[in-house]
Formats: sequence, C-alpha cells, structure tokens
Amino acid sequence: MIAFTCVIPARLRSLRLPNKPLADIGGVPMVVRVAQQAHASAAAAVYVAADHADVVAACRAHNLNALMTRDDHVSGTDRLAEVVAQLALDDDAIVVNVQGDEPLIDPRLIDAVATTLHANPAAAIATAAHRIDNIDDFLSPNVVKVVASAAGMALYFSRAPIPYPRDAATRLLAETATSMPLPEGVYAMRHVGIYAYRAGFLKRYAALQPAPAEQAESLEQLRAMHHGFQIAVLDWDGAVAAGVDTAEDLQRVRALFA
Repeated sequence: MIAFTCVIPARLRSLRLPNKPLADIGGVPMVVRVAQQAHASAAAAVYVAADHADVVAACRAHNLNALMTRDDHVSGTDRLAEVVAQLALDDDAIVVNVQGDEPLIDPRLIDAVATTLHANPAAAIATAAHRIDNIDDFLSPNVVKVVASAAGMALYFSRAPIPYPRDAATRLLAETATSMPLPEGVYAMRHVGIYAYRAGFLKRYAALQPAPAEQAESLEQLRAMHHGFQIAVLDWDGAVAAGVDTAEDLQRVRALFA
C-alpha cells in the first residue's frame, strides 16, 4: 500500500449544527469517531486539523494527533494547506482530506482515493463518485454530479443534471416520482466529498484566483480545474454512508451506534 497522510479538518462553529465536531455519538465526540475510521485505513498518519482548543483537547484525550490551525480559513482545503506547511510535507506527499462530519466513512474508500491519485501522476487531486440510480438525486441541486473522461479525469462538476440526456429530457424532467430509475443509457455520477491531494498543489492553492464557475456553482474543486489542474475520479461501487449536516442526521447516526 502507498504511503499517505490523512487529515480531518474540524471547524467548531458550524452554522447548521453548532459545535458539530464535539457532538456526542455513543459517548464519543464525532470528530473522534471520524478519526477512528481513518485509523482503520492504511494511512501512515492521521491528524485532526482543528480551529479550537476544545477540539484539540477532545482528540488528545483519545490519544489522537491534533493540530491547532487558524480560525479564519474559508474552506477545508485552506486548512489542509496550513497542515502541509506545519508538517513540512514534500510536494509529492499524498494527503487525503476526510470530512469531519463523516463518522461512518468506509476506510476502504480512503485507501482507494489515495491509490487513485498515486496511479495518476498527471493529476493533482483525486476524488470519488458513484452511480446515481434515481431521478430525484439526478435533478437535486444538493447532489453534486461529475462527468469524467475515458481516462478517468473530471471534465466538469455541477449541481445541474449532467450529462444532460437530450433525447430523454422531456419525459425525465417532467417526472415527479422520486423512486423512478433513470432512463436506460443515462449514466450519471454523484460526487462523493472525499479528496486526495498532492502536497505541492495544496501549497499553491491559496494563491489561485477564484473561478467564475466555482462561484456560480459554489464548488471549490472547479477552481483547480479552471487553473489547469487535473482531478482523477474513482468510480466507487461500494456503499457511501451519509454525513452529518443537520440535527436529524445526528440523531440517525446516534441511533446506528446505539
């Protein structure tokens, strides 16, 4: 297995769920649950990148590595860039960003995304996607879609339904039954929010100007593509557990651990 570092950005002041990293799940803070899943991967090291001393203390109480980072980062990618600087990682080092609200993430997915980046030397980033099988997800702006090339490189990410099924569009876009499958021949992919980066890219990221498409779609990965960086896409056929964005999500995950 290749060597890589796993970093979990943890922002205490979540707008939708305050103090989310410290939310109790079966007697353990959520960020600790995430780190435990990351430790079950093949990562050589796992770090929580926190913006508050309480998160650092919670991690260290469970014998986890935690780094204090600035509290004014606008994204998790910016926070990763600070971690790369703190750890003085080489440009070729692979860093996997695991979201701090994914207590059920599959460790095999972490490994697979790192392996995908390692196997694609032309790419600066790797991510994952899995097939969309119903109309509701295909049309939802909350479900980010990606189209990849034959070589497995991302061509575009969008909240809109892509690729647009021209011939089936009239029937498809008029369909209201959320359980209806996509028409035959329409292969759409849902983006999974996990990334592997080359440390050298993270060192350059903060200097990249925001892209018009990034601002329109509110998708920061489009900034990298706008500036010519390639993103390799893993076609993941395993299960993808939902993250914790709301109080309802938290109750669902608590029930699973209970």
